[in-house]
Amino acid sequence: MKPTLLILAAGMGSRYGGLKQIDPVGPNGEIIIDYSIHDALRAGFGKLVFVIRHYFEDAFREKIGNKFNGAVETAYAYQEMDSEIGNFKLPADREKPWGTGHAILVGKNVINDPFAVINADDYYGIDSFKVMADFLRGDRISPAEYAMAGFTLGNTLSDHGAVARGVCRCDERGYLQEIIERTAIEKNGNAARYIDQAGVSHALTGNEIVSMNLWGFHPSFFDHLSQGFARFLEQQGHDARAEMFITLIIDDLIKRHKAAVNVLPTHDRWFGVTYRNDMPIARRRIAELIDAGTYPRRLWQT
Repeated sequence: MKPTLLILAAGMGSRYGGLKQIDPVGPNGEIIIDYSIHDALRAGFGKLVFVIRHYFEDAFREKIGNKFNGAVETAYAYQEMDSEIGNFKLPADREKPWGTGHAILVGKNVINDPFAVINADDYYGIDSFKVMADFLRGDRISPAEYAMAGFTLGNTLSDHGAVARGVCRCDERGYLQEIIERTAIEKNGNAARYIDQAGVSHALTGNEIVSMNLWGFHPSFFDHLSQGFARFLEQQGHDARAEMFITLIIDDLIKRHKAAVNVLPTHDRWFGVTYRNDMPIARRRIAELIDAGTYPRRLWQT
């Protein structure tokens, strides 16, 4: 059995003007998602599911999806504001879908096997996909046991400004106990710090484990998501800006002892393009990985 990779790409249209201008990071026009998929296929994933929006589907298939036709099974799921809301009345001032938990939920009809979740525009590294694929193919994955790739905080920071990270607290067995959202983390010499809402600075070592939204789930997780989304709509659905984040669902399951989450350490250096000045760094990092033999100069033969 080969696990599925669920790729959250519904926000790409708004960030990149309908996908017409996606900045490449590789020497032959490759974008970050290309490297993630390349790593996932090498690690043993056997199916791709892209979560997108209907309005940029044609552009997405042309620029990204079609290159995998014939190479791996591919499916699409659509995150719209009215997806999975049942009889709930959509607020007139709602302008975007309901967050990462909702984005995963829309994949329920096209995923039947254990699956991993990633963001489309984040680079995770080959080791991250290997440890996740091994977990999803092993005997630990179950309706009561999931996984999260645990990155070292210092390997995820930007040189150009503060970032938000989910800082993890784990027990002695390596199970996730809590994710604490810190919204203003920045480098501080060889360590890090975060600024709280009162403007007070707090020191961090840089060795803390953080979540970068690389998760591994049994298909039973969709049942938890469906129930959680129904509660979310009842309690917060009329707030035009409310979002159901995946971390909130996970935290709830842990506290109610409905699931345990294995934290799988990875030493890969995450990167994304949070700031404009991050793009040259991303390109340099990819060039270094190519020079080191991690990737060929041309990922896909077209």
